[in-house]
Amino acid sequence: MHRAAFRSLFLAALVAVLPLAPRDAEAQQRPLVFGDTMPASLDPHALFDVPSQFVLLNLYDGLYRYQGNPPELLPWLATGHTVSADGLTWDFTLREGATFHDGSALDAEAVVYSFRRLLRMNRGPAGAFTPVLSPENVTATGPLGIRFVLSRPYAPFLSAIPLVAIVNPRLVEANIRDNDFGTAWLSANDAGSGAYRITPQSYQARVQLDLTRYREHFRGWSGNRAPIEEVRVRPVLETSTRILALMRGEIDVSDSYTPPDQVERVNRNARTRVARDESMRTFIIRMNNARAPFDNRDARLCFAHAFNYEGFNDVILRGQVVRNGGPNPNNLWGNPPDLQPYRFDLARAREYCDRARAAGAPLGREIEIHIQSELDQTVQAAQMFQADLRRLGINLRIVPNTWPGITGATARAETTPDMWIHWVSTYFVDPENWVGQMYDSQFHGTWKASSWYRNDGVDTLLRRARASTDRAERETLYQQAIRQVVTDSPDIWVYNTVNLRGLSRRVQGYQFSPVGSGGEIRLMWLEN
Repeated sequence: MHRAAFRSLFLAALVAVLPLAPRDAEAQQRPLVFGDTMPASLDPHALFDVPSQFVLLNLYDGLYRYQGNPPELLPWLATGHTVSADGLTWDFTLREGATFHDGSALDAEAVVYSFRRLLRMNRGPAGAFTPVLSPENVTATGPLGIRFVLSRPYAPFLSAIPLVAIVNPRLVEANIRDNDFGTAWLSANDAGSGAYRITPQSYQARVQLDLTRYREHFRGWSGNRAPIEEVRVRPVLETSTRILALMRGEIDVSDSYTPPDQVERVNRNARTRVARDESMRTFIIRMNNARAPFDNRDARLCFAHAFNYEGFNDVILRGQVVRNGGPNPNNLWGNPPDLQPYRFDLARAREYCDRARAAGAPLGREIEIHIQSELDQTVQAAQMFQADLRRLGINLRIVPNTWPGITGATARAETTPDMWIHWVSTYFVDPENWVGQMYDSQFHGTWKASSWYRNDGVDTLLRRARASTDRAERETLYQQAIRQVVTDSPDIWVYNTVNLRGLSRRVQGYQFSPVGSGGEIRLMWLEN
């Protein structure tokens, strides 16, 4: 779309923000305008990506929630839990008094319904639970008691619990059509208990989402001196337009991918600032190991040595990131202490390419790399990579795409791109979130495992690690698995992110957590 046309559409979408009629003194405040990417669906059990975390944090609640940085796992709807000595039986107790947005009680039956729905749909965050939990093994032990009985010990179970939003069973059941679990309805409505609720009449998928504060939220609002009453989510796809809209005051919060070359500009502006926070989000270039030439290890090592890590991290990104040499973020346990990242070395890359060609790897064919066209870093990385690979006689073609477009293609090896670029964010804080779900072959068909890497020894190590309740043993197993994964070089690991989110200076109370990337509106207030 032409830039001028896009900007016209964006400004038209903002019109709904400006003429808000005040209902009371609090509502006279101009709404918060959140200029970040929207999810493809509002159903919290359908998707597993960064945009869906915004929905999970603001429209819904879970039994536990991560807060702060480093992220701390805290009881949320639950008051606490117990676990049996064998690690199989988990009992949670709910708080009293939590209600859904329609005023009905949030009880144990709602929790049971939500987990069973997630497991039966087998989409989104279900992959963290389906290997060890069956729907019939989630039961209520009383009005406020829930029991989970796992088929085998699963150490990341509690860490993954915040992934599951508790939905209102009465609303969802009333809107099921053709055995769709209510997904069609829930994709554009909410059935939550969160601090905010949607205005379904104005919702347009990926275009606009309006939220209002739920004053009866079970956490209360006493900790926030002036809670935000109205939120308008208006994604701005083009980076330059997004930065300009922030600096002009057309949006109050941008995404967390502020280009490093724009940080100083945003900070100098009287209206705006950039919040800089160490994250646990890794930048990765995927290679489809199920398709030639990437089914050849030497070909993969050729590409791994042909990426200019220092040039990208230190020059293009101006040192705003930290190099990481494996799938896990550096600030997470389970990394081998002696892990050496691959270096940019075109001479060595050429040696690996020659070996791969000698073995029949078709490095002469055009290789496609799919980028997320709305995110400049993916474009810049691909362009730099393209130039260096050309020096090795490799033709890399850059294909503009979108997050939904790419991830939708990764369900099958045949449709997964040759290469694609993305981040792996912190959905829950355990190595399972990164190396566990990226390189265990049982997760093939998900975007996280879209390199289609298979190593039986790594599968065994990762499955033993998630089944062990001994932290020291898990650490050893993950270190062994990561060493082997890095040796096999299924992907290219570039950096661990420093989160750079643009904010209007009128936004106060912003608190960053790697889980959700600072998108929890409940904590914020505005100073006009």
